[in-house]
Amino acid sequence: MKFFNRTSEIATLKEIQALSTENAQFTVVTGRRRIGKTALVLKAYEEIPFLYFFVARKPENELCLNFQDEIELKTGMKMMGKAQRFIELFENLMEMSKTVPLTLFIDEFQEFLQINPAIYSEMQRVWDLNHSNSKINLIVCGSVNSLITKIFTDLKEPLYNRQTRFMKVAAFKTSVVKEILEFYHPSYRPDDLLSLYAISGGVAKYVQLLVDNKKFTRNDIINFIFRSDSVFLPEGKSVLIEEFGKDYINYFAILSAIATGKTRRNEIEEVVGREIGGYLSRLENDYRFISKKQPLFEKTRNKNIIYTLNDCFFSFWFRFIYRYNYMLEIEAYNQIIEVVKRDFDIFSGHMLERYFYNKLIESGEYTRIGSWWDRKGENEIDLIAINELNQTATFFEVKRNADKISLPLLQRKVDVFMNATHELRGYTIAIKGLSMDDM
Repeated sequence: MKFFNRTSEIATLKEIQALSTENAQFTVVTGRRRIGKTALVLKAYEEIPFLYFFVARKPENELCLNFQDEIELKTGMKMMGKAQRFIELFENLMEMSKTVPLTLFIDEFQEFLQINPAIYSEMQRVWDLNHSNSKINLIVCGSVNSLITKIFTDLKEPLYNRQTRFMKVAAFKTSVVKEILEFYHPSYRPDDLLSLYAISGGVAKYVQLLVDNKKFTRNDIINFIFRSDSVFLPEGKSVLIEEFGKDYINYFAILSAIATGKTRRNEIEEVVGREIGGYLSRLENDYRFISKKQPLFEKTRNKNIIYTLNDCFFSFWFRFIYRYNYMLEIEAYNQIIEVVKRDFDIFSGHMLERYFYNKLIESGEYTRIGSWWDRKGENEIDLIAINELNQTATFFEVKRNADKISLPLLQRKVDVFMNATHELRGYTIAIKGLSMDDM
């Protein structure tokens, strides 16, 4: 798959590189695994020479041999002896950058924790002593998002707040997912676009895997995922166990419960069989895997709360792969494919709401976007988009099939909302339906 989008991120990285010729720059690139962080940096700097250090899990002295070869190859500078410690190389590069501007990209930066945790405090010392006279463009990123974030935002960590930029790489926007499908499969149907979005969530690697294998329709995508050699089946574990560590089973149980519709705390605890307050807090605030949601204009912070998974792929993985792992263990691929195809309309219907929520954000036309439901669960409004500057509000009903949208029913729900919240008085109100035809 060719490189798509990331225009603003590339422009930012090029701006940082230009600034580094006068003042040292230290950029942290974050984002979930498979989002395309490495590809982004390599693309941004494809036209300039730079040093690329990949931190593999091997002894520090072996890593240093690899890094030293890279330095000598890219700079033409022969180094005296063989470096045994990373900090020796880093100190030399900081010193070199005082006279010659250079760019250093360190990938899988969190792996230093496994190799030699002291590297971070040593880097702090060298950076603090030299950066004011340096012309280095230092970029670091890694695949374990929570660790990378902790290294630079935890007050107790030696590299706390040493970065000059903190760049978060997000999934592809809805418009980009659509652009990619239009480019590779111009005859696509709305259901194909929804299926690609609902399963990949716009994560670059997942989109690339499906596109490169020419899997563009719902059936082709599902059949491709559920096969013996699929890289999607073990993906949830390979990504999340590294994030959660040995306590992953408890986190998996919570995420699985949410993915299968148990969205309130008491419902989740009933499934998990234990008190989960601390786990929910960490999933929301430390790992950013879930979000706590309340109806728009809810006055009480601790009532009428539901939890949702933030990532489309993990929603899919826990809903269909983790839940039915017992089928996968006996290679019952045909049977699980039948289950997924049977239940996919319901799952993708929820993802369609997320698609339009993100599309409304990307439009830049609104100051507040949310949903609303009453405490009895009798009235629910899928999306409300508000522009407080011109005092307009649009209420949306979202359905896969446009024929199932009832605007009179939506209007009755809006009337209940207006009476219950006493908000948006004096606003110009509109009601609309959104379906796959509007994607």
